[in-house]
Amino acid sequence: MIYLNQAATTYPKPQCVLDAHTASFSAQPAGQFRSSAAEADILEKCRRNLGTLLGIEEYDRIFFSSGATDSANALIYGLPLKGRNVVATQTEHNSILRPLMNLKEQVGSVTIVPCNADGRVEPQMVEKAITKETAAVFVNHCSNVTGMVQDIRAISEITKRKGIYLVVDASQSAGCIPLQADRWGIDILIFTGHKGLFGAQGTGGYYVRRAVSLTPYRYGGTGRDSSRLTYEDGAYEYETGTQNAPGLAALCAGVEYVLGRGVENIADKERRMMKALYAGLQEIPGIRLYGSAQSNQGPVMSFTCEGLAPSDIGYILQNGYGITVRTGLHCAPLIHEAMGTCRQGTVRVSISDLTKEADVQALLEAMREICSAAEAGL
Repeated sequence: MIYLNQAATTYPKPQCVLDAHTASFSAQPAGQFRSSAAEADILEKCRRNLGTLLGIEEYDRIFFSSGATDSANALIYGLPLKGRNVVATQTEHNSILRPLMNLKEQVGSVTIVPCNADGRVEPQMVEKAITKETAAVFVNHCSNVTGMVQDIRAISEITKRKGIYLVVDASQSAGCIPLQADRWGIDILIFTGHKGLFGAQGTGGYYVRRAVSLTPYRYGGTGRDSSRLTYEDGAYEYETGTQNAPGLAALCAGVEYVLGRGVENIADKERRMMKALYAGLQEIPGIRLYGSAQSNQGPVMSFTCEGLAPSDIGYILQNGYGITVRTGLHCAPLIHEAMGTCRQGTVRVSISDLTKEADVQALLEAMREICSAAEAGL
């Protein structure tokens, strides 16, 4: 099987991730602040490693969750957004869009900033959308549909000047595109563990700058001060209940793998493979690409083929060639309005550091045969 759906969940995982996950189940159960066992605090180690990778000095402000969706809900519920406006982009994933659109008691209004057919959002369009009622801007760092990477630093300069929060969704970029949260002026960063960080599904988290006001959206046991029942002083705790220790052990190992490889080296390798993908697909008659290797710098891209539905291409690739891709709207419906692909979506191809060049060539050869047969009416 050739797996080119890395933007959904990376596969295979590095061996160190598999070993850490297995070892966590084999070892004596560890509970943060809840045990007298003298084991290293894997959560603290994971936080520290994530801080190094994501450019966050105050890594103690990184909080774990079950993933980007859980993080987004916690943030949208807990930020001071009631009666205020929120600006988001047309590239956002439903993990952001649906909480913004449905938590009506938490958000006053939502303004969507358009993108072009490649998924690029112009920073000046973000600035134009901001009003006196705007409290925060949500930006998808790397599109999970086209691979377009937004200019976070330019957008951050705008939000700082306007005195509003900048929330960045790094689900597709963490681990495969260099990130500098502090240097770029990011107030809040959302990440997930099971994609470019090579961790297990059901892990992720968010970083919140210390000056940001955030109310928890759930309360419970934390193992720190069990006598305390209320938080009148606002010294909230955001990680409640029993943490996913095996998952976070795997995430920690995944982050260590990325740090060991070097995120710049990973990005360089993925860019070379994406360049080969774009170049090869561009030569096949009937294929339309959304973006190019020059404009779309992430490890994910979309295309369509004249005369064939994306779902048909996905079926043929899976059952005729053993190649797994993803088809449809990819949980990001608004960007397809800009791309003109609302009805059937696109074929999405995504890679990781463990993708082989032979896998890319196999997809290109398969698409040559599929498009040739479609053109001949076979």
